[in-house]
Amino acid sequence: MNNLRRLDLNLLVTLDVLLSEHNVTRAAERLNFSQPSVSVHLAKLRDIFGDPLLLPGPRGMRPTARAEELREPLRQALDALEHAVSPASPFNPAEASHTWRVAATDYAESTILLPVLSSLRAAAPGTRLAIVEAAPPRIAKQAEQGDIDLAFHTSEGAPPGLRGRVLFKERYVLAGRADHPRLKRRPTLAQFCKLEQVIVSPDGGGFSGVTDEALAEVGLTRRVVLSVPHFLFVMSVLASTDLVAMVPARLVRGNGALRVVEAPIEVPGYEMAMLWHERSHRDPAHQWLRECIVEAVAT
Repeated sequence: MNNLRRLDLNLLVTLDVLLSEHNVTRAAERLNFSQPSVSVHLAKLRDIFGDPLLLPGPRGMRPTARAEELREPLRQALDALEHAVSPASPFNPAEASHTWRVAATDYAESTILLPVLSSLRAAAPGTRLAIVEAAPPRIAKQAEQGDIDLAFHTSEGAPPGLRGRVLFKERYVLAGRADHPRLKRRPTLAQFCKLEQVIVSPDGGGFSGVTDEALAEVGLTRRVVLSVPHFLFVMSVLASTDLVAMVPARLVRGNGALRVVEAPIEVPGYEMAMLWHERSHRDPAHQWLRECIVEAVAT
């Protein structure tokens, strides 16, 4: 370790060339140094390694046994260092074999990952995608440790310390089964409050949400009779019962089993964001994945 601290990278480069050329003059020419500079480097190297390294010979300089031992490990080390500091190679999705891990709720799976899946498989067939459950309190740490590449979360309340990009703005609509007798037209506010409704409560068991907050501002309440933790079950409930729900518009877009109408009260929507850690921000593969998601969601 002491020797390593005394080493200058230029000294190792000089030694590598000397071991190749066996001649100070030729080494100086390759390095674009003066001959005295190379001689100074050689003197420092001899001091550090405690060995003459190169001795005068009939045809130039002859490496010592210690120098011969250094030759291959030194070349490998310099090659690795050169690779490490070289500009990142362009990412070729057709040849990639990455396994990407993303944290997403069932809502994000349906509205973000499902739209991107076909284009992702077509462009990068050798890659894999692992979707893990989104746990907001753990997202920042998971991203920092490299356990996940991306996470999807509302912009409001997103974990601090992560980079992010807004993918879209979401709004709420009222949905029920396609032939629901009370959704043939937009209900009045009074009719809306009398409908039996289901709510998604991510924390589990809650019967109040942003819709209830909006109703409370005008002194009204609604009938929430079912609380579930995931949107997937809500879709089945709406299609097979007379329950209705205020749901994100993207979630029910194109669903022929449901009827969607505008709610009689304005409920604040939200922005959906893609989050990632600084550690992967400039990685070409990661950049490609992010752009692939942005394009798929936009179309």
